[in-house]
Amino acid sequence: MLFLPIAFLTFIFFILFLPILFILGYFHIVTVGFEKLGFSPEATVLMLLAILIGSGINIPLGRQKLFQVEEPVFFGLFRQPRIKAQGLAINFGGAVIPVLLSLYFLYLGWRQGFSLEPVLMAIILMIIISKFLARIIPGRGVVLPFFAPPLFAVLFALILSPSFAAPTAFISGVLGTLIGADLLNLRNVQKMGKQGFLSIGGAGVFDGIFLVGMVTALLAGF
Repeated sequence: MLFLPIAFLTFIFFILFLPILFILGYFHIVTVGFEKLGFSPEATVLMLLAILIGSGINIPLGRQKLFQVEEPVFFGLFRQPRIKAQGLAINFGGAVIPVLLSLYFLYLGWRQGFSLEPVLMAIILMIIISKFLARIIPGRGVVLPFFAPPLFAVLFALILSPSFAAPTAFISGVLGTLIGADLLNLRNVQKMGKQGFLSIGGAGVFDGIFLVGMVTALLAGF
């Protein structure tokens, strides 16, 4: 029989340990989900780490221009000149890896005999949604609500391709978001002047892309 202090401490320990249990259970489902999509647990861990670490890597596309700006310092009382780079880049974790995975899932679906027309339709719908929801914020570039890509990608996949839902959600979520939010807004961003370094799949849409991968794995795991 437990005394009150011991029971109380046990309860507190259980409450504190709940987030860890949740994370472990969530990670297990994600791992199982990617395993069903053709990845081993070890490959899943490496892939997630590569995406997270790669989110800080921007690969320049073409030449970059240097320009001088004056940024406020010391509560805005003074302005300090700084040199910034302006150009176009592609994010390794938010674009390169997800696009390669999308191509892999397309090949997998074609090899297994799934019709790719619903996948194409889901991509087109995601392009339209992403273009509509994307906003251009001066100094930040293209920004998209983080919940939009996984929510609509899963919805379109379940409606259009229920037998190939998880890969369809991933493909449409990644390609539709990158094309609709980033690529179709490149010219508009460039028209706004000196925006700094614009990264395809970078900070503005990376959260949505990463959540697409997580939700897709959860969808495959159940």
